[in-house]
Amino acid sequence: MNRNSIRKATTCCLTAAVVITSSSFVSHASVSAGAGDLITAAQETQAEKPAENKEAEKDTSVTAGVTEIFANSLAPRHESIDTAVDDVKNETPVQKTEYDDIAIAQVDNYVNVRAAAGEDSEVLGKLYNNSACTVLGVEGDWYKIHSGNVEGYIKSEFLVLGNPELAKSVGYRVADVTTDNLNVRADSSTESDVLGQVPQGETLSVVEEKDGWVKVAIEEGDGWVSGDFVKCSTNYVVAESKEEEEARLKKEEEERKAAEEAARKAAEEASRSSRSSSSGSSGGSSGSSSGSSSGESRSYAPPSGGSGQAVADYACQFVGNPYVYGGTSLTNGADCSGFVMSVYAAFGVGLPHSSSALAGVGYGVSADAMQPGDIVCYSGHVGIYIGGNTIVHASTEATGIKYTSPANYRTIVAVRRIF
Repeated sequence: MNRNSIRKATTCCLTAAVVITSSSFVSHASVSAGAGDLITAAQETQAEKPAENKEAEKDTSVTAGVTEIFANSLAPRHESIDTAVDDVKNETPVQKTEYDDIAIAQVDNYVNVRAAAGEDSEVLGKLYNNSACTVLGVEGDWYKIHSGNVEGYIKSEFLVLGNPELAKSVGYRVADVTTDNLNVRADSSTESDVLGQVPQGETLSVVEEKDGWVKVAIEEGDGWVSGDFVKCSTNYVVAESKEEEEARLKKEEEERKAAEEAARKAAEEASRSSRSSSSGSSGGSSGSSSGSSSGESRSYAPPSGGSGQAVADYACQFVGNPYVYGGTSLTNGADCSGFVMSVYAAFGVGLPHSSSALAGVGYGVSADAMQPGDIVCYSGHVGIYIGGNTIVHASTEATGIKYTSPANYRTIVAVRRIF
C-alpha cells in the first residue's frame, strides 16, 4: 500500500492516552484526547518508501485473527491528560479532537516495532496496517511509540500522525449495552416506536451520536437508543507483541485440533443415530423434533457428519420457524444467537447465547474466505453461512428463521470458524 504524507516531529515528546479495546470480540473503552504539541510540528512530504526496505514487511502468512487483536490502553501510564493547546503565534484557540494524537500505520502488511531506534535492534512486536499507536517521543527519524502491550521504535515514514480523518476512518465506534432489554427506537425520543430490543452485554455499531442519543445498527434497521444505557467507545487494532503472536498462533492451532475432534465425535454420533433409526420400527421418525407453532408438525433429520457443511445443512431445516427474543428452540422459536447456539449444540459444541460473545469463538477467517458452517457476526446480530453468498439466521419476529443473500447485506464484524 502506498504511504501517506507523514508528519515528522521536531519537538521532544508527546503524552497521550488512547484507550483501546479488545474485540470479540472483548471489552471496550473510550479514546481520550492527548496533548497537541507534537501535532504542530512542521510537515514534510517524503519520497516513496523503497520496496526493499526491511522495516515494512510483507508477511502474507498473518491470519485473519490479527485484525481482532486489541489492548486495554495505548498509553496506560497517563491517566489524566492536559488537552490545552499552547499557541504563541495564534490567539485563536485550536479545537482538539480525540483523533489528533493517534498515529496510524500505513504499510503493506506490518512494520516491526524495535527495542531501539535502529534496523538491527531486537524486534519486540508488529504494528499492522491501519493499526493505531501513540507517539511518546522522537529519536532521529524514528518515533518511540506505545501500542497495546508494545512500547518501542518505528521509523516515522511508516506512521501518519496528526491526521484525524485517517484515524477516524480506521477506528470502529461501538456502543456496549449496559441495561437489560434495551429498546431501540425509530427516532431519538422515548415516544418513538420500538424497532427491536437488545440484551445487556451486546456490542452494537454506532452510526451517529447526537443530543444524548446514539444511533445503532441492529437487524431490524438503524435505530436510536438513549446514551444513558450504552457506553460508547472507539476500537482500533493495536500492536501485537512477539509473545502475543506466539500465544495466538498456539491458541488457533489448539482450536483447530479441538474442532477436528468435535467434528469426529459428531460424525460418530450421527452414524450411531442413523443406525439406530434404521433398525427402529417403520413409521416412526427418530430424527423428528416437535414443537409448537410452525415447527410442530415438521420432522427434522438429525445432525449428520461433523463438517461445516453438515452444520449448514442441519441449520437450513429450521427455516420458517419463529423468531423469539431470548429463545433457544429451533422449533418453538429462537433469537439469532440462540439459533446459532442450538444448531452447534446438536453437534456437541457449546457456544454462548450472545452475538457479541460469538464473535470470539473458534478462530477468525476473512469474509472473502467464508465456508459453509462459519458464524457470521454483525452489529447485534449473527447467522450461519451456508454457501452461495447466503446466510441462514433467526432474523426478526416478523420474518422468523430465514435465508438472506448477500451475506454482507450488512457490515460484517467478524467471521468465526468452528469446524
